[in-house]
Amino acid sequence: MNASPDRHPAQWPHLADLLPPVEKELPPGRHEFHKERLMAQIHADTKHTARPATRTPGPKRPRGPWWRRPALVLPLGACALAGALAAGGTLAGGDKPPGLATGPLLTTPVGAATAHGTGSLLRRVSLAAEQAPAPAPRPDQYIYIESVTATTYVRTRDHRSEVVSDKPHRRRVWTSPDGHKGWLVEPGTTPKDGTTLDTDVDSVSAYAALDALPRDPNALLRRIYALSEGQGNSRDQAAFTTIGDLVGESYPPAGLEAALYRAAAKIPGVVTVDDAVDAAGRHGVAVARLDETSGDREEWIFDRESHTFLGERTVHVKEAKNANAEDRLIKPGTVTFTSAVTSRTLVGGIKETPSRRS
Repeated sequence: MNASPDRHPAQWPHLADLLPPVEKELPPGRHEFHKERLMAQIHADTKHTARPATRTPGPKRPRGPWWRRPALVLPLGACALAGALAAGGTLAGGDKPPGLATGPLLTTPVGAATAHGTGSLLRRVSLAAEQAPAPAPRPDQYIYIESVTATTYVRTRDHRSEVVSDKPHRRRVWTSPDGHKGWLVEPGTTPKDGTTLDTDVDSVSAYAALDALPRDPNALLRRIYALSEGQGNSRDQAAFTTIGDLVGESYPPAGLEAALYRAAAKIPGVVTVDDAVDAAGRHGVAVARLDETSGDREEWIFDRESHTFLGERTVHVKEAKNANAEDRLIKPGTVTFTSAVTSRTLVGGIKETPSRRS
């Protein structure tokens, strides 16, 4: 990919006709959302064979589900893409996206991390995942995932930059098993009624693609390394992040979630954080890994008793290497991304929820 990962899509000359006028820069979470989905579509349309561009190190880009990296996002078709970009232009018109309020700055004590007991914890987590029911969806069903999420980012207005956090808010995603149809509703990212995720491009995070992944942890880890090649600030960090993506907002087929945790246990640098809190305020124990370049620690949070997955968060624990002035505004203890899965189930159609039938 020749486009610089630090340039806004509006700066790409060959895409100028697709983009609406932007009055102000998008907050970083929405910026990455539109930019990376666009990059993924270009990658798919041109069948580019080069490695995806490695992100510039630094903590200022909040991480969120399915817009993290082009290799794993669910790309849009051309028409849906134009609609999403148009929505992005609308969202950029004010200090914050409509319907998405900023709240208190998200912070946490930087708990100690240790490698001791991490392997045992991941074994217990994988056993819990094996025992959980995982019915296969029918082709006419949709995978429904509801979560609470928030990001922290640097906002600049009137030539003054400050660190702000979204108020935790609800996010709802519907996806067909083949990954070709879907819908997203999230304040500040989509219109009130949501936006389409329909696409002709196959997605690695679709149920059908996940079901084809090996269940042997060694073979699965090799596949994860291949999927994440060229991403992140290191090979091992990219693999850890990829596994987190596949667990965090997908519907793993029977046996796969357990295999993913066993594969994660083989990644160097994986540690345990004794106390972590998800976006819904639930305390648990975390499996984590520190990105030495960005200074961010990615944490997967599990219930302390049942060992089921609760959610994830990213905590900035030390200053990034080669940090610029804006990076330094984000202090250690800042939670740059947090999410809590509150529902993960099968429903009969888009916009249908477990409590309401369409």
